[in-house]
Amino acid sequence: MTIEELLGHYGGILLDAYGVLVDARGPLPGAVELIAALIARDVPYAIVTNDASRSQTTYAARFAGYGMAIPAERVVTSGSLLPGFLRAHGLEGARTAVLGTDDSRAYITAGGAVPLPLTAGMEIDALAVCDDDGFPFLQGIELALSAVVRALDAGRAPVLVLPNPDLVYPKGDGELGFTAGAIALLIEAALDRRFPALRLTFARLGKPEPHLFAHAAGLLGVPPRRLVMIGDQLETDVAGARAAGIDAALLAGVSRWEHARAAGLEANTAALDADRPRRPFVAPAYLLQSIAP
Repeated sequence: MTIEELLGHYGGILLDAYGVLVDARGPLPGAVELIAALIARDVPYAIVTNDASRSQTTYAARFAGYGMAIPAERVVTSGSLLPGFLRAHGLEGARTAVLGTDDSRAYITAGGAVPLPLTAGMEIDALAVCDDDGFPFLQGIELALSAVVRALDAGRAPVLVLPNPDLVYPKGDGELGFTAGAIALLIEAALDRRFPALRLTFARLGKPEPHLFAHAAGLLGVPPRRLVMIGDQLETDVAGARAAGIDAALLAGVSRWEHARAAGLEANTAALDADRPRRPFVAPAYLLQSIAP
């Protein structure tokens, strides 16, 4: 099915970033042409990404460098949910350990909390796991875990927040990388060993939760039933879209359609041409018109 055919069924398009438009190497084949086509046809679209390591402005500049004229206001990131979460939980002024980048820390500051340097012995009120980059990986995880344990031993329960629940991301050439969701699972497992009765878990903000999709639908002014999400992960992109009442298209990447079939998920599928041979608006792999939540 081509993008032209897809647009005949929907009033707007939501696109994941990693695995759909870009990977760690740069833009994916057909991505520049796809964005140009959406702009030329005045199609309502937004980028809906679990990435909490980049601001909307940083994303817009990165896309522009790849030849995609995507304005910052068209980008919805899981990090953009952090300020509202922090304010809703009364965390203005909260001492917050941040595993992530400078943009991740800026999201924390925008919510009124205070990002702390990752140091031995730090005392925290909250831990935000945003990304796998921007800090010494193993040392940072260990410092964050130790700070949470220290607070719990002192009778305080730090707020644990995970804007990006993705476990892995596509780096290109068949390579995968661990990201924030995997770090959070590691910390949760360690906390469960130390404090089994507490059942400590992170508050998960991004996909597969429906919040990002609801925000994007409001941004575009298009009802969810008139939108389609194009992503590369069944467990986050597709599941989250369906939870928000939005149809979803899966590009074979981190997830494969056969994974859904093995899990007993029912869907209407149409084989698509993964080689993009003629028209630039052909999406690869498999299209999921509908998938049972």
